[in-house]
Amino acid sequence: MTRKLSIGFIGTRGIPNEYGGYEAAVQELAPRLASMGHRVVVYCSKAQLSRFKTWNGVELIYSYDPESKIGSAGQFVYDFLSNIKSRNQNHDVIFHMGYTSDSIWHGLWDKSALHITNMDGIEWRRSKYSKLARKFLKYAERLAANNSSVLIADNKGIEEYIHDNYNAEVVNISYGVEIPESFNNEILKTYTLEERNYDIVVARIVPENNIEEIIKAKLICHDNRPLVIFGNRTNFRDELVARYLNNRNIIFIDGNFNKQEMDSLRHFSRYYIHGHSVGGTNPSLLESMAAKCKIIAHDNPFNRNVLQEEGRYFETSNDLAAILQSDLQILSNEKTLKLLSENHNWQIICKQYETVAYKNKS
Repeated sequence: MTRKLSIGFIGTRGIPNEYGGYEAAVQELAPRLASMGHRVVVYCSKAQLSRFKTWNGVELIYSYDPESKIGSAGQFVYDFLSNIKSRNQNHDVIFHMGYTSDSIWHGLWDKSALHITNMDGIEWRRSKYSKLARKFLKYAERLAANNSSVLIADNKGIEEYIHDNYNAEVVNISYGVEIPESFNNEILKTYTLEERNYDIVVARIVPENNIEEIIKAKLICHDNRPLVIFGNRTNFRDELVARYLNNRNIIFIDGNFNKQEMDSLRHFSRYYIHGHSVGGTNPSLLESMAAKCKIIAHDNPFNRNVLQEEGRYFETSNDLAAILQSDLQILSNEKTLKLLSENHNWQIICKQYETVAYKNKS
């Protein structure tokens, strides 16, 4: 009988998910690994609104997180404390979900554990960061690549980037998605929206997600249908709100983390517009595919690797405007759902995480 493992997850704010991407992934992976008989620990922020000792069979260990007081620097404090606490837990394997504020502490990583890092996107290319911050992020990326036993890439484009830049072992394990069983159009009343009469964007409001290019496209084609943009409050969002204040069909709404509501809001839209241009597999794109949306995505290798031929692509505002003015025809939802079930199934992905842990621990 194969020995069960003690597994830790470091690098998220914790579960249940109250934030986004990696938190959503760990919320799916950790309970599944626990149900397979492994001891699983997720390191969580004390800023979490919900505070459990265990959740769905997963142990939760909390660390002080001063991000709300000192900004992004607080993430380094939180990751430092999480790594310190992990040292006396006798983990066989620790999955590091991202490297931005974690890899500089590699000297403190538990030497008896296998360290596997999910490399996320190419963070240093994100235009929201200053030149100095981007230099640091490239340094942090290199530390993760050089000090991890194995690297995980969730997208073929990221895998190729790692192969080209680092002499490191990398495995391609995709990000997953749950396919909704049903949709409820009652949520539209909350936002005064009509079925198939609005376009939707769900994204962090940062330049590399091409939010302004999407807005410009709507204005170019004089489309009076609302463009509803769900996203976090940032300085860039404030700039956009001020710049397009007089355009009543450009609607900014704070992020909504109720998955059932967001599934329905996506499903009943005319188009889901995905502007992400940096990074690997973006959860919002998968969720929109699962919600059976008609999708228009920014043209880059990461998005094409996921969406393939099941959407349309744009590079500029004029490109997008031309698509918005056409009668967008996309291949069948059945083919899209088949792509998701074959390539982005959480149960399969969980087994792949277990396999890479066993393979490298033996």
